[in-house]
Amino acid sequence: MKKLVLFAMTLVLFSYAEARRDKNREGRQDARIAHGVKSGELTKHESRKLIKGQKKVDRFQRKAMKDGEMDAQEKLKLERMQDRQSKMIYKQKHDQQDRDRGNNPSEPPVVQPAPVDGSAPTE
Repeated sequence: MKKLVLFAMTLVLFSYAEARRDKNREGRQDARIAHGVKSGELTKHESRKLIKGQKKVDRFQRKAMKDGEMDAQEKLKLERMQDRQSKMIYKQKHDQQDRDRGNNPSEPPVVQPAPVDGSAPTE
């Protein structure tokens, strides 16, 4: 009987630690998105897409936990979804798009040619 109780307690603690780890990871990913928006590394479109992806992960996790625990297959799928989200966050934050301009800053800016008659350019 003692072994059964000990096993049950271990299982509960392990499940709690696993759920807490997933929540911590989601929180870190949310913070990465927020930082990207604040710093201008993410455009509005990119941030919306990433937030939508985070919500999809949250929905899957809630669905998987409806019965009280996640089986190994659900844990693996959740881990893969979170990995994919993490890669997307990195990719979007480092894709050289500027939130203010929404284009590639490595392209040279458009410069108005000087007038032929020698007068100063007008704006």
